[in-house]
Order: sequence, then C-alpha cells, then structure tokens
Amino acid sequence: MTAVRATASRTSIGSIGLTLAILTAATFSTSGVFASSLIAAGWSAGAAVLARISLAAALLTIPALIQLRGRWTMLRRGIGRAAAFGLIAVAGAQLCYFNAIELVPVGVALLLEYLGIVLVVGWLWLSHGQRPRRLTVAGGVAALAGLALVLDLTGSAGISLLGVLWGLLAAVGLATYFVMSANDDEEALPPVVMTWTAMCVAGTAIGALGLLRVLPLTWKTTDVTFVGHRTSAIVPVLGLAVVAAAIPYVTGIGAARRLGAKLASFIGLAEVLFAIVFAWLLLGQLPTSVQFAGGALILAGVALVRLDEMRAPRPGETRPPRPASDLGERWENLAWTEDGTEEVALLGNPVEHRRDREPVGR
Repeated sequence: MTAVRATASRTSIGSIGLTLAILTAATFSTSGVFASSLIAAGWSAGAAVLARISLAAALLTIPALIQLRGRWTMLRRGIGRAAAFGLIAVAGAQLCYFNAIELVPVGVALLLEYLGIVLVVGWLWLSHGQRPRRLTVAGGVAALAGLALVLDLTGSAGISLLGVLWGLLAAVGLATYFVMSANDDEEALPPVVMTWTAMCVAGTAIGALGLLRVLPLTWKTTDVTFVGHRTSAIVPVLGLAVVAAAIPYVTGIGAARRLGAKLASFIGLAEVLFAIVFAWLLLGQLPTSVQFAGGALILAGVALVRLDEMRAPRPGETRPPRPASDLGERWENLAWTEDGTEEVALLGNPVEHRRDREPVGR
C-alpha cells in the first residue's frame, strides 16, 4: 500500500513539475517579442531589463509580504542565497545575453547560453556524484544538435570572441538559475518570496550601474510598434514584467524543485521552440523544415533525460535532498523493505519494526 502511494505521489509531483516547466518555457519565450518592440523604439537593453525586473518585483510585493507574515526569520536565513540568485541568475544572465547579441548573431548567443545545461550536468556530477549516464549524454547531444538546427546557424560568420565570452557568461547565469532554483533545503524560500527578493536585489544592482553610467539606461515615452500595431509602451513593458518575468520565475523555481536541476534545464530548451511558434503566430515567420527537425531532436533529448531521471540511482550516487513539504512527499520518502525495516529519508535514521509494525528501537 505504501509503495502504491509513493508511486502515485512521484507521478503527481512529476506531472505538476512538468506542467510548471512547460509553462515556464512558454512564458519566458515571449520576452523577445515584448523586448524587441521596445528596443526598436529606442530603448536600451539595460532599460528594458530594468523595467522588466522592477515592475515584476513591485507586482510580487503583496503576495510575498503575505507569505512572509510572521515568518521574517525565514527571509533573514535565505537573503544571502536570494541575493546571489538575483545578481547572477537574474541580472547577470540577462545582461550577459544582451551584451552577447550585440556582438554575435542571436542564434549563436542562444546556443552559447543554453550550454548552461551542460554546466548543470557537470555540477551535479561534481557535487552529488551524479555521473551522467548514457541516456543523459545521448539526450544532451540530441538536444544541443536540435537547438543548433532550430537556431539555423548557417551563415553565422565573423564570430566575435568577446561576444562568445558574453554568451558563455550567460550560460553560467542560466546554470546558476536552474541549480539554485532546485535547492529545496530548510533554508529555501518559497518561490514567490525567492523571486521577489531576487528581483529587488537585481533591480537595485542594475539601477546602480545605470546611475554610475556603467550601463546605458535609455527609454522613450512615445508609442511603439507591437505585433504590427502602434500602441503605448506600457503594453510591452507590462508583458515583459508579468508574462515574461513574474510568472516564469515563480513557476520555474517550483518546477526545478519538483523535477531537479538537470531535467528542468533540459525542458527549458522548449523556450526556443515556443519562441518560434509565437513568431509564427504573431509575426507570420513560418518555421523551416530544418527547424521542425531540430524541434523533434530537442523533444527526443528531453525524453531521454526524463527516462534517465526515472531510473534508480547507481550505488554511491546521491540525489540532492528534498525535504517533504506535503503529505504526498512524505509518503514518497517512506518505504518498507522486505525484512520489515522502515527507512525514513526525512529523518535520516532507520526505524526498526517487527513484522507486526510495532517499533522496537531507533
């Protein structure tokens, strides 16, 4: 009975995590549509990022304060991690990517940034002993090959070494996003609070760089062209803040905590596919047959990694600990062995039982 409940719990948690990850990829992918209209109207990339982060932080303030009511010690414990998340995974990743696309083609910059999934696999290998198995390696190769096809890198000549460096730094920021999002220990902040705190720190940092004139901050109050129509700049700014920032950062953290950093990072590749779909539907940019083939390879790669994640860990391999936050996860952490030993992963100590389930010692 316990095994059945544990299996059902894992299936439920995995399904929720997968749904959140797909929602995250879909909403993140809209950032290009919103930001391009602002940049084409004369906004600097830094100003677009600052508007996106600051407004998203403002929108999340009330929900975050409600969750923190009577639990301010939780924020004090997690402020350091949230600050690092904001500086590296939020502000750093976006600024490095925008600097990269000024020097190299967008397709090359995206491919470099998504090398972050390789960094995630490497980090899990070094820190948790999760040596990548054949399915993960095959999935990674298939996904990156598909990404190259989707981005259509043919004709990308004259690559700037500085642009490549910015792209690789963006990959570090992306890997940091997935690894830190998946961290669900006792000091982990709830996703809404984590996102709000990180964005407050990131917005403050970008604003300070602007005041010091290190980062150009230029914006316009005139109307912009958005999806072929003239409209107020408020429309794409709201889209950037709500659809492309507040929602995906919160759901992304929730997805990574349920799926783990590795699987969540591979599913994140779907962001590129959604971006192409939205460009097709909103801008009339029909994908090529090569891009369709690339999309199939990405999905195949994600499926292989998912299958690998469902397999039992090898001897000596550890999975990052995840505390049981609800009844379903408590059942997942509980299993009865054939000799009547109850292993409680949450407590970390085995509890011995006789066949009649009466405890005889700890």
